[in-house]
Amino acid sequence: MPPTDLASLVRFVLVRTSHPGNIGSSARAMRTMGFGRMTLVAPHRFPHAEASALAAGADEVLAEAGVHEGLVDGLAGCSLALGLSARRRGVDLEELSPREAATRVLAAASRGEQVALVFGNERTGLENEELARCHAMVRIPSVDDFSSLNLSQAVQVMAYELRVAMLGGEVPAAPVRDDAEPPADAARMERFYEHLAETLDDIDFHKGRAPTTIMLRLRKLFQRAQMDERELRILHGIFADAQRMAGLAKQAGEQGKGNGEH
Repeated sequence: MPPTDLASLVRFVLVRTSHPGNIGSSARAMRTMGFGRMTLVAPHRFPHAEASALAAGADEVLAEAGVHEGLVDGLAGCSLALGLSARRRGVDLEELSPREAATRVLAAASRGEQVALVFGNERTGLENEELARCHAMVRIPSVDDFSSLNLSQAVQVMAYELRVAMLGGEVPAAPVRDDAEPPADAARMERFYEHLAETLDDIDFHKGRAPTTIMLRLRKLFQRAQMDERELRILHGIFADAQRMAGLAKQAGEQGKGNGEH
């Protein structure tokens, strides 16, 4: 697949960006490396004159940027999402260098999959809940005592690494798939996690305990598996049967109580 086609499958997702100028600078950083797909999730101010000014001619990137209220919508269609973070957080994710991330991104793109690089708010970065929707975390190896890059600088580093890999012929060959099942995208995975959470509640798995920790661990497990749509259908079917059996058991218990059983 030519570099231009690969670039069209890579999405730069900016989450809760505070300063419109950083959106414009990021658009310029992307455009200089041949990328044009920007997605904005809950930007504080956009469109804005400062964004246009600092884009320095990358007006098409801004004009075609998708704007969404939530990250799940911003990742719709993507089968791989990598979250940029300046520091290790409570979410236990595989950690990649920018160069390793570029290889992972291009390997997925070479299979025709849409991929996303996810950048957080300038002050707080990505929240744990947002990182939990990513398959791995990317850390730019800045110095420990001054580690925080400007948003557009982080975008430039990743766009550069991708550009160098594509120009250097480091794009992995696309493997031959055994079947025609596409990988599950972020929106389908989110519906899967909702169904999983409902099922665990229905079978009283948590026994009154808070479900947050176990759901984060299960997210990590299934994100790592990178399931295809057929595998999701199988698991949805298992969950539905478990819910049905739990419902029958509950119904039988209620009938027993009504009949005076002890």
